Amino acid sequence: MELEQAIYARRAVREYSEEPVAKPTLLKLIEAAIQAPSAVNEQSWLFTVVQDRALLAGISHEAKAHLLREPPASLAPQHLRELLEEPAFDIFYHAPALIVISNATHGPWAVENCALAAQNLMLSACAAGLGSCWIGFAQPRLATPEGKAALHLPPMSLPVAPIIVGHAKSPSPAVRRQAPQIHWIGA
Repeated sequence: MELEQAIYARRAVREYSEEPVAKPTLLKLIEAAIQAPSAVNEQSWLFTVVQDRALLAGISHEAKAHLLREPPASLAPQHLRELLEEPAFDIFYHAPALIVISNATHGPWAVENCALAAQNLMLSACAAGLGSCWIGFAQPRLATPEGKAALHLPPMSLPVAPIIVGHAKSPSPAVRRQAPQIHWIGA
């Protein structure tokens, strides 16, 4: 698949088959991720791959509980709170793999560096015929000392991009994009 095709075809996939993703494929996605630029060429990424279904279920449960302890305004609109209150809801959508991209430090460009790597990883997943989705629900819990411990991350690390990867049950439809707001300055 050409890069432009992957850019236009990539979707947030929230329904996965039970088929596992092979380790060489996951390594290929990480190799694509580390080709991303990083501020001052720091390259301080850490990649944690979780394929243990029991651990994924535990992280999902703890992440939901963590978010539900937050003030209601932080989970606006209300349907998000209702979704998290649903016992059967798995924030990882039963995907067979979670790749958490973290930064080794809380440096000034940690989030940007990991986000750039995440975009490469998700485009590479699409090109490989896989689905992916950045799971924002997991971020607050994974950033806690307990969340880092569950992933065996160093205390000073910053988990930024929890991305699920797997074989989509069905193609995800295109989402209409709004026209960009462009402000031209100069010629």
